[in-house]
This record gives sequence, C-alpha cells and structure tokens, in this order.
Amino acid sequence: MRARMLGQLKKSNRSKKNWGKAMAAAADGLGSIAIDTTQLNMSVTDPTAWATAMNNLGMVPVGLAGQQLVTDSICVPGFDPSLSMMTGITPINPMIPGMGLVPPPPPTDVPVVKEIIHCKSCTLFPPNPNLPPPSTRERPPGCKTVFVGGLPENATEEIIQEVFEQCGDITAIRKSKKNFCHIRFAEEFMVDKAIYLSGYRMRLGSSTDKKDSGRLHVDFAQARDDFYEWECKQRMLAREERHRRKMEEDRLRPPSPPAIMHYSEHEAALLAEKLKDDSKFSEAITVLLTWIERGEVNRRSANQFYSMVQSANSHVRRLMNEKAAHEQEMEQAKESFKNALTGILTQFEQIVAVFNASTRQKAWDHFSKAQRKNIDIWRKHSEELRNAHSEQLMGIRREEEMEMSDDDSGDNPSKKLRVDDSALAAQAYALKEENDSLRWQLDAYRNEVELLKQEKGQLFRTEESLTKDQQLQFLQQTMQGMQQQLLSIQEELNNKKSELEQAKEEQTHTQAMLKVLQEQLKSAKELAEINGHDESQANEINVLTVALVNQDREKNSEKRSPGLKSEKEALLIGIISTFLHVHPFGANIEYLWSYMQQLDSRISANEIEMLLMRLPRMFKQEFTGVGATLEKRWKFCAFEGIKTI
Repeated sequence: MRARMLGQLKKSNRSKKNWGKAMAAAADGLGSIAIDTTQLNMSVTDPTAWATAMNNLGMVPVGLAGQQLVTDSICVPGFDPSLSMMTGITPINPMIPGMGLVPPPPPTDVPVVKEIIHCKSCTLFPPNPNLPPPSTRERPPGCKTVFVGGLPENATEEIIQEVFEQCGDITAIRKSKKNFCHIRFAEEFMVDKAIYLSGYRMRLGSSTDKKDSGRLHVDFAQARDDFYEWECKQRMLAREERHRRKMEEDRLRPPSPPAIMHYSEHEAALLAEKLKDDSKFSEAITVLLTWIERGEVNRRSANQFYSMVQSANSHVRRLMNEKAAHEQEMEQAKESFKNALTGILTQFEQIVAVFNASTRQKAWDHFSKAQRKNIDIWRKHSEELRNAHSEQLMGIRREEEMEMSDDDSGDNPSKKLRVDDSALAAQAYALKEENDSLRWQLDAYRNEVELLKQEKGQLFRTEESLTKDQQLQFLQQTMQGMQQQLLSIQEELNNKKSELEQAKEEQTHTQAMLKVLQEQLKSAKELAEINGHDESQANEINVLTVALVNQDREKNSEKRSPGLKSEKEALLIGIISTFLHVHPFGANIEYLWSYMQQLDSRISANEIEMLLMRLPRMFKQEFTGVGATLEKRWKFCAFEGIKTI
C-alpha cells in the first residue's frame, strides 16, 4: 500500500510538467466556478496531489497556497444567476466555451490528466487518461440533479455527502438500496462539477474489500422539481419580456389627442372667445366641428352656434392676408436669388476670361505640359458651370417675361369682356351669399319666436308676458321686413343672372358675326384686286357690313325679352298652371314640388321657384298667416291679366 502511494506521488510530480494542459482540461470541465472552501476541513496526506486536485476543481485548498483556474471576477460569487429575473436578459452560462469566460477546450488528441482526491472517509483515484471520457445523456433544461452510479456497497449517505459537497450546496440526497443515488444541488452550475468526478474509482478508507470500492458514474438526471422550477423561471422571463415590449411600445406610441369636452353654455362661451383669438383658432375650430358632428345644434343653441360659425368665417380675411404676405416674401426671395445668381454668373465670366487669356500664345508657351493640362481641365469645368448658371438665369427671365405678357394681354376687348363677366359673376355670388345669410337670420328669428311662444304658454299673464308680446310683435314686423328684403334681393339676383346670360349670348353672336364679316371682307378685297375695281366699291362693301351689324344689334335687342328656353320648361308651365288652377287659394312651393316629384324625380324645388318668378304675369306670390304661421303661396293669375286687357 505504501509503495503504491509513493508511486502516485512520483506520478503527481511528473504531471507538473503538463500543468498547463491539466489546467485547460479542468477549466473545460468545470468552467469558471469557485466553491466556498471554508467549509472543508479534512486531512491532507499528499499536499502536492491535493493542490492539483483542488485546482482541477476550481478552488484553493484550505491552508495551502494555490492558484485558481480563473479569476474571481468571473466566478459564480461575482456572477448573479438571477440577472434574467431583474432585467429580462438571458443569463450567460460561464461553462459554455467561446463566450470569453473560460478558455477554449483542449485539443481532442491531448488526454485530460486528473489527480487523486483524498477525503476523510474515502479516496478517489482518477481514471486512465488514455480511455475515452465517460458518456452522458442530454442535459435536461434547468438540471440541478445528478445520477451517481457505481457506488461501493458500504458507502453511506454521509460519505456521499462528504464527497459531493465539494461541488456545492446539496439540497437533497436520495439513496437507493442498490449502488446508486440521486443528488440535488442548489444551483445548476454545481452539476458540472459533479460531472467532472465521473470515472473516478472510489475506495473507502484503506480497505481492499470489493464492497468498499466502486467506479463512479455521474450523469444528468431528469427531475420534475428541476423542470418545474425551470418552467417557472422561463414564464417569469416571458412575462418580463412582454412587459418590456409593452413599455417600449407605449413609449414609441404617439400621444393621443386631447379629449373634446361636452357641450354646455359655459363651454360654448369660452369657445367663442377662443375662436376670436388667432393663436387658439385651430384648436377651437376642431372643438366646434366635433360639436356640430355630434348633433349639439338645436333650436335653443342655434343662435350661439351661428355666432361661432360667423367668428370662424371672420378668419378668412386674415388667412388671405397671411397668404399675400407669404407670396410677397416668396417674390422677394426670388428677386434676391436672381440678383445673387447674376453676381455669381459675373464672377464665372471673369474666371473664364482669365483662363482664355492664359491659353493665348503669349502666356501659353511659358507653362509646362502638366500645367497646361490642368489649366485646360479647369477652363472646361468653369465653362460648363458658367453655361449651366446662364441657362438657369435665362429660364428665370423667360418666366418673368411670360408673366408680363399675360398682364399686358388684358388690354384687348375679349379680356375686358371676360373681366366684366367675372365682375358680374362675383356680384351675383356676393348677392347669393347675402341672401343665404338673411335666410339663416330669418330661421333664427323663427326659432326665437317659437321659443317665446312656448314660454308664453307656460307662464301666467303678467307684465313680463306683455313685454314678451311686444317683443314678439316687433320680431314679426322685423321678420316681415326681412322677407320683403329677401324677395327684393332674389328679384335683383334673377335680373342680374338674366342680364349675364344675355351678355354672354350677345358676346358669342358678335364674335361669330365678326368672323363672318372678316371672311367677307377678305373675299371682297380679293375680288376687287382681281377685277380692278376702285375704292368706291370697297366703301360700298363696308357700308353693307355696318348695316348688317346694326341689323343684328336690333335683332338682339328684340331677343332680350324673357321667353321659354326649352320644351321641358313649357311642359312644366302647363303642369304647374293646371295644378294651381284647381287650387284657387294657392299652394306653397313644397306642396307643388312634392306633386312634381311624382312625375319627374330629377326636378328640384329651386328650379320650380325660379320658373315661377320668371313669369310674373302668369303666377303671383302671396303671404298668408301671421308670425310662425306665416306661409308663402303661389297662385295662377293668367286669366286676371286677360280680363284687364
């Protein structure tokens, strides 16, 4: 026995030569794991072998000076295994080669050298380094339990704990009656240290009995507790990842627009003030639009909404002024750009002149070949830039000339006619806008009258009611005046429209006549030149053309009297006359339109009303009722005109 121990000591001394290889192999098997060695208290019979074995396990033996395989900065006490729970970052296993935490594995052709491990109750002898490494099963996820087989028959639970507690804190040991057991560690990295002991031969004390020796086989074990803890950890990581993604999405999501407050009289008063402020107009107009779309407009709030709409309309002039100011700034910027471009083009011309002077024979002969080449390249480049800038400047000038020609073209008669037509159209549009505004005011007054009537029916006959009656009469009078004003404006509008149409017809007719007369004059001049007639014949032709023009003007003046434009209007007049004839007291425009809608669904009430207003000798308009019951009716009066005649 003593001789064998001496042989082992010699073998351990020889193995110091291969210290680097052994250290790399131990680092590959154990990683960067360090174990608390303050709990170990055992006798050391061979200090050199014990130091080698402890270094292979990645720890410094008690009371001996040794060197760890890896530094403390990457050992487990410095590595937080709960890092994934706090930050959602997947933990890095320090045992994985290539991560920069452990040295790369040794070459496969170099055998791993293991040393003898001495404990209080047993001794562990390393396997033959020439044999292949012991096989292991696939590592289950979250494995903290190992299977240990090949134990001696006399090995107790205390001996097993004494051997394997060097690898880390043991949570539980489940020993079978046969020669194997299951050991559960506190952390996953401790399993790798236990796997390192696979293949060692275990001997209890100094006994040579068969029951006191056995070859250890350490392998990964699949335990439900390990898998459950791993699943819990993965679910926690998934929750943290989902939470992190949600926080990131919330951070990147654009902010929601502010909520629109509900309508109330107080909020409407505040909004009316905001609409008058230029800086708050965009925000206030959004609120107003939302209220109108929600359906907040009713009879009671119509006047308030009308005033707010009127305030919004008052900003149109401001916006047009801002547009004009920006256009003026754009014109100034164009002018400054053109001036700057002119100065740049002048400098380019000077540079090109310098190059042209340099290429003349007087100075060109004194330059070297390389200098001539560079000067030629620079001259071509400058000429290209000069041409490009001159083309750009000429384009700007052409655009300005085109704009000036457009302005000058307004002097011809056709342009004047267009201007007159546009002026008439603008005047007609303004009258229409005023008509619409008066109609809206009339509707607002009607709503007020109805509200006053409701309040009058609910309250007693007091002095307040008398004042309300006076107000009601005053409003009725103003409403009648507004209706009369509205009718007069409508008549003016219709007259303007008819005058505009007649002016357009006259313009087209005169243009056609001018073309015909020009062709006749050309043909007459050609005939005069061919036949040799004198100037008296040409004067006769001019007199004839003037007479024709005057005759056409007389015909146009006769055509100015209003008449029917199409067969459809004649049919409509016949149907309307028949309908109103059987209604001697008249009918309102809605009733008449509902009847005509059954015959032709494309007819509008506005079209019928315009047709009735064009024929005042056949149809007349009367007002019946007072106040809210005021109604406008149309009557057939053609027979009355015949009687008067």
